[in-house]
Amino acid sequence: MIKNRLLLTDDGSHTIFSEKFGENYHSGFGAIQESKHIFIDAGLNTVIDKNLTDLRILEVGSGTGLNMLLAYLWSEENNISVTYYGLEPFPICKNEALLLNYPNQLGIDKNLFLDIHNDIGNSKKLSGKFLFQVNSDLIEDANLPDSYYNVVFFDAFSPDAQPEVWTPDIFINIYKSMVADSVLTTYSCKGIVKRALKEAGFRIEKLPGPPGKREFLRAWKL
Repeated sequence: MIKNRLLLTDDGSHTIFSEKFGENYHSGFGAIQESKHIFIDAGLNTVIDKNLTDLRILEVGSGTGLNMLLAYLWSEENNISVTYYGLEPFPICKNEALLLNYPNQLGIDKNLFLDIHNDIGNSKKLSGKFLFQVNSDLIEDANLPDSYYNVVFFDAFSPDAQPEVWTPDIFINIYKSMVADSVLTTYSCKGIVKRALKEAGFRIEKLPGPPGKREFLRAWKL
C-alpha cells in the first residue's frame, strides 16, 4: 500500500504529498490560501449577483476535501443551498483525513470535515443547505448530466501527472454538463490546458495567481 506524506504549507495549513503521482495536493505556499483564491474567490463568488437559491457544483479531483469544505462555509455565509458532486478515484484514507488541520484552521467541527471522507458514493448532508456526494469514478468514465452545473472546480493532479484527464474530450463532456453562463476554474495555466478548453467551447481568461503562482485559468460557458 502506498503511503502519502503530510506536509505543512506556508499559511499554516496542511497538504499531502501523493507518492502515486509525485505531487502535492495543494500549493506549498499555502493550501487554504490557494483554494480560496482559485476556487472560491474566482469561482463561487462569480455567482453571488445572479440571485441563485440553489447552486450545483462539480469537482474533478476532490482530494483532501478542502475545496468542498470551503464551499460549505461559503454556502453558510451566503445563505445559498448547494448540491456538490465530487469525483475522486484515488481517495485519501481516513487516517490521513484525521491528521489534516483544516478544521482547526477554519474553526469548524472536525467531525463535519470527516463526514466528507466517509461513505464514498452516498449522498449526505453537511447542513440543511449543503448536500454532497463523492464518487470514485474516473472523470473519463463519469456519466454527467446535461446542462446541470453552475460551477466546476477542476483540481486533478497536473497535466504531467494525469495527462489523460486534461484533454479536449474531457472538457467537452464537462462543457455539456454546465448551464449557460457558468464557470470553471483550475490552477493550471499550461498551453495544452488552454487549447483543450478552447476546443471544448470555453472562453478562457488568465487571472493573477495566489502567492507562489503567477497565473491560473478561469473558463466560461456562455
